Amino acid sequence: MARPSPRYAGDPVLISIGQAIRELRAELGLSQETLAYEAGVDRSYMGGVERGQHNLSAITLARICKCLGVSMWELMRRADV
Repeated sequence: MARPSPRYAGDPVLISIGQAIRELRAELGLSQETLAYEAGVDRSYMGGVERGQHNLSAITLARICKCLGVSMWELMRRADV
């Protein structure tokens, strides 16, 4: 199992982004597992993303945003970053 990098885990920006992803996912009625599958990431990784434990690559973030039906800009606005 991949462990979150202590360098980034708990970073306020990552926590805000993860929270925004979780809220959007819930609004759409998607399970974490479904979102992870559609975005092409492991479900446990998605859980770490939502908890702010992973520093996402731009491509992973873009895939998640596409699945959520929002632009990366909109996600950042919602996350207030």
